[in-house]
Amino acid sequence: MKISVLMMSKINAFLSPNKVILGNGAVSHVGEEARKLGAAKALIVTDEGVVKAGLVKDAEASLKAQRIEVGIYDKVKPEPPARLVDECAQAVRSNGYDIIIGIGGGSSLDVAKGASIMATNKGKVTDYVGDNLVPRRGVPKILIPTTAGSGSEVTRGVVMTDEADNSKKVVFSDFVLADVAIVDPLLTVSMPPVVTADTGMDALVHAIESYVSVNATPFSDMLAMEAIRLIAEYLPVAYAKANNIEARFNMSFAATLAGAAFVSGGLGAVHGLAYPLGTEYHWPHGRSNAVMLPYVVDFNKIGNLNKYAAIAQAMGENIDGLSKYEAAEILVDSLFGLLDILHIPAKLSAYDISEKDIPKLVAGGMKQSRLFVPNPRNLTEADVKAIYTAAF
Repeated sequence: MKISVLMMSKINAFLSPNKVILGNGAVSHVGEEARKLGAAKALIVTDEGVVKAGLVKDAEASLKAQRIEVGIYDKVKPEPPARLVDECAQAVRSNGYDIIIGIGGGSSLDVAKGASIMATNKGKVTDYVGDNLVPRRGVPKILIPTTAGSGSEVTRGVVMTDEADNSKKVVFSDFVLADVAIVDPLLTVSMPPVVTADTGMDALVHAIESYVSVNATPFSDMLAMEAIRLIAEYLPVAYAKANNIEARFNMSFAATLAGAAFVSGGLGAVHGLAYPLGTEYHWPHGRSNAVMLPYVVDFNKIGNLNKYAAIAQAMGENIDGLSKYEAAEILVDSLFGLLDILHIPAKLSAYDISEKDIPKLVAGGMKQSRLFVPNPRNLTEADVKAIYTAAF
């Protein structure tokens, strides 16, 4: 991997949980890890679907085998409202839980992370929106993903919906990082194809955005490129054959790598323009990212032709003899092709969004302009409108 002069001239940080455990059946270690953290009473934070799918049972049994009392908070919703974080934190305080076990997709893990810090800090979680504003460490937490997408198990952000203005808000803090992340690919086998596709594309967006970010580091570049390579190879397989354990393992690994990459490198305009689709139309986060990805890459490509060409190659495209611009064009086509393979419609009009909704999307996208800062190409409001119009 070539390290740029820009990377050499700055301080490059790498942040991650204290421990990451990866392996088939790894969830059986949660009790042991909780005991090492001094736990006596654990709250499992999850959603009703995860409970009904039986994905909490092994973790609960492992905790009880270590004589740790277990409670369950299963009220997490997609694109979780900030009030759920505060509600869950109140449950932790009121019942004396001394460890939080987050089990589920990104929403459950975000609520678990938020409840951890709010169990020991005053006010509401929205009081700490921004970077490093959380004054005190939270209660210990172990994060266990049941999807291969969000990478939330290794990130330092709590993503939530602020219902006051119907927008995404994020709390960034080193205190949000997990004490232990347990990545068990077997927990992802029950995902239906549509969820496999959406969450897998979410991981791909994380990897691509962190790789081309102006804040990229040697750490994020290395992690992102391996994640891209693995996702391009194994996402179609996992989508086609749910019980292909090799594909599930590599997708879980890739999602964790991509999550770790964007902790260092950051995200960009794909996320910025995807958020309004979640808040306004309640799309799954991964689907929002998936649809916007090729359009934003097409817009961004001139901002970092070398890296977009490298992504095309990592995705298995033959770029021999092509100019960097031509290779970046190939990448855009490749992304549309991947969406087609995964049966993800690539046009907003396919989702009952009207052309008259574009101004509302633009307004929502501009609320996320913080994500335009690390983006490889600057965006104006007119650019945002042009991207949504192309996607329509």
